[in-house]
Amino acid sequence: MKAEARRRGATRSAPRAERESRICLWLRNEAGRKGVPVLRTFERWVAAIPELQQRRGWSELNILIVGRAAGRRYNRQFRGRDYATNVLSFPYEPAPGEHSGLLGDLVICAPVVAREAREQGKDARDHFAHMTIHGVLHLLGYDHEDERDADAMEALETRILASLGIDDPYR
Repeated sequence: MKAEARRRGATRSAPRAERESRICLWLRNEAGRKGVPVLRTFERWVAAIPELQQRRGWSELNILIVGRAAGRRYNRQFRGRDYATNVLSFPYEPAPGEHSGLLGDLVICAPVVAREAREQGKDARDHFAHMTIHGVLHLLGYDHEDERDADAMEALETRILASLGIDDPYR
């Protein structure tokens, strides 16, 4: 029945009694369509993150795909670095007492991701997956400021990507 409903284009229902995890992802592509995955692909990548699978209720995430000039502008404005970078993460900080499923925002610079993929001999789609997962892990509080944290974050990224059939990006 569910498969038949999906074939007809029916939408899925909301989580039952807050027991199910559900991710609401908003995607805005300002970089143009060429080489940028579609919304459904980003949803699949984000849904593979174990911590989000274990959450109850809704998790919401905004992804903005930008070109080189905007990527450089955001990186300069928010990190003080005057170059376009692959992904920027902006965690949402709820007001005291506020209960929100909003994780935050990712800004992914499509030309930088494509260039890095070429330079590293990787499939561009796989590199988009890696940068998306990397950015979401930052939203969840992971970082790579010291070697121990970097090793843990890289190991988690590698496991998530492997679950999606994507090779270890650090090899």
